[in-house]
Amino acid sequence: MQENKLNTVEPDEEEESEAGVEEQAKQISDCGIVPLKNAEYSIHILTVIGQVEGHFILPPQNKTTKYEHVIPALVAIEQDCDIEGLLIILNTVGGDVEAGLAIAELISGMSKPTVSIVVGGGHSIGVPLAVSARRSFIVPSATMTIHPVRMNGVMLGIPQTMSYFERMQERITCFVTRNSNIKADRFKELMMKKDELVMDVGAVLDGETAVSEGIIDSLGGLSEAVGCLHALIDTKRAASETKPNAAEEAQK
Repeated sequence: MQENKLNTVEPDEEEESEAGVEEQAKQISDCGIVPLKNAEYSIHILTVIGQVEGHFILPPQNKTTKYEHVIPALVAIEQDCDIEGLLIILNTVGGDVEAGLAIAELISGMSKPTVSIVVGGGHSIGVPLAVSARRSFIVPSATMTIHPVRMNGVMLGIPQTMSYFERMQERITCFVTRNSNIKADRFKELMMKKDELVMDVGAVLDGETAVSEGIIDSLGGLSEAVGCLHALIDTKRAASETKPNAAEEAQK
């Protein structure tokens, strides 16, 4: 009887395991989000790759990060008590400004520890996304492009159009300077730099330069980024353990 009972349980366990693998594969395929299991620290991995897709659907051959997937995922991560931290891995050419800023603002407003790492590239709107985390890293071979806001489609050649561009650019500058160590004047100087980009104005920074300019916190790879996230989680764990004790002492 014991053997029969075990035989009836094992297929169910196999089905659950297969379902779990399929669900994780679907999350990776659809949203680029990887939940980690069987680890000392419960962290989520969010990948920002290709082009950040905004209000308009990009062609199917484009690799995209869809903001309508990322935004609800960030809200779910913030509310999930089992998730202790978030690791954001960026390799993006940029994309929709407002969609990128929306994601960056949500990440910067999270209460859970967040760490970002730029691999490959963190260009254009990828810069605010990179600095939105509590701590940011970049690998030595990665690059970041800083340039003014650009717009596709029909535009009116009137002063109001230039005013709109200036206000949009100021939003990006304020966010980057608020969440990093670079000054606004220096960021604008890099943005308007000439003779570096062939078809545009701006600057391309490698990993070491991005750190020296104060945009990114540290130069390092995956192990350094994960180690930093673990340290932030440990700090939060210690703080949560001391809070009940402080409340008990206050009641006494």
